[in-house]
Amino acid sequence: MSITVKTVKTAAFSMDYFKFGQGENVMVILPGLSVQSVMGLADAVADAYGSFADAFTVYLFDRRKELPAVYPVRAMAEDTAAALQALGLRDVFLFGASQGGMMAMEIALRHPELVRKLALGSTASRVEDARFGNIQTWIRLAAEGDPAGLYLAFGEAIYPVSVFNQSRALLLDAAKTATEEDLRRFIILAEGLKGFDVTEELWKIDCPVLVTGAGDDRVLGGDAAVLIKEKLPDRPENLLRMFDGYGHAAYDLAPDYKAELQAFFLA
Repeated sequence: MSITVKTVKTAAFSMDYFKFGQGENVMVILPGLSVQSVMGLADAVADAYGSFADAFTVYLFDRRKELPAVYPVRAMAEDTAAALQALGLRDVFLFGASQGGMMAMEIALRHPELVRKLALGSTASRVEDARFGNIQTWIRLAAEGDPAGLYLAFGEAIYPVSVFNQSRALLLDAAKTATEEDLRRFIILAEGLKGFDVTEELWKIDCPVLVTGAGDDRVLGGDAAVLIKEKLPDRPENLLRMFDGYGHAAYDLAPDYKAELQAFFLA
């Protein structure tokens, strides 16, 4: 399999994306913050989500190419909504992980016509100062031009200890390919998290929502998922599932994660 990265253009910006699968349902994945673009991992993502290919046509969107100097989560979400509209996508099954989950909540709130069901992975409805500490360390390492330190700090925060220890060499290899432009973009995207808060608006989300998290999430905290579920409308179709033991990266590591995600979307 070789997935082609494409570009959608609007009057204001351009944005890379890729798609795979041939199902009649449209699923959109919004990835979390990363040191380098996930576009280079298109084949690996398509393989990881191979079980979705029959029931879904899956799109994964990058952040816009032309980043403004200040780019808060809400602006990221608005640009992604514009990209969906430019491609004629609506009524989608939307899955956002980490920062992508924050964007997904914004899209569900501001553009409900675009979202049929919403799944949130290891995300938060607000980024408090106490939780911004890890992120601030990442920003400092990127600003210092230390991709190796950044990759290690990033990996240590998102992975359980055993996985991080096994991944050190791979993280250091990835760091060797990070460019100055990668680090510049990372700083802008990471700083965009500060002050994010839609907690008191979550009651307005009208579509079914699956909230997932992990009690040992060292980035945003396992309590963040619980808070989202508490603030959503009290309906049986809104679900909370915790994947304790897999840390912030539960959406990548938990063996039954994707099966539960697909079951929720197709229920």
